[in-house]
Amino acid sequence: MSKEKELEELVRRFLIIIGENPDREGLKETPKRVARMWLNELTLGYRVNPKDYVKVFEVDEYLRYGDMVIVQDVPVRSMCEHHLLPFFGYAHIAYIPNDKVLGFSKFARIIEVYSKKLQLQERLTQEVADFLVETLNPKGLLLMIEAIHTCALIRGVEEPMFMITLASRGVFREKPELINEALSIIKSKLADLKKLST
Repeated sequence: MSKEKELEELVRRFLIIIGENPDREGLKETPKRVARMWLNELTLGYRVNPKDYVKVFEVDEYLRYGDMVIVQDVPVRSMCEHHLLPFFGYAHIAYIPNDKVLGFSKFARIIEVYSKKLQLQERLTQEVADFLVETLNPKGLLLMIEAIHTCALIRGVEEPMFMITLASRGVFREKPELINEALSIIKSKLADLKKLST
């Protein structure tokens, strides 16, 4: 039996256990849809190598002075491993190039690969930071992820609670003032974006 068929059967059984009728009109195709979604979308990170999305460029003389590059609002969509419910938000990356930079869109691809598996936000933050450091060998890197967790929103406390996680590497760890500078830029940019959207 294929993995998709096996998962379909599990979803069908799940519907019965919670008191539903998987043969009623609205649910007939649900086991197939759910199996396909979990295997082809939500857990893609188990079957894709983030290195496949790496495209680096050698830096030119203008980037050798230790100036910061900030990439903001990279979407994060993942599944919490504790309740199998989504958490989602944005990642913000600040790094100081050493001898190479990453293609702009590749940040989103790399974060997507690490997000598309059962995750903890804390682990996700560290895994992405480690991968970017290994790939770019920057002088320093700061990664911030802010996300809302639906496991707190629709169950338990039933409140919209945000979690912010940070990972710092290299000079960001050695010079806390750089963290403050990066977070100040990120915060001011977010405030500008909020003004534009109102």
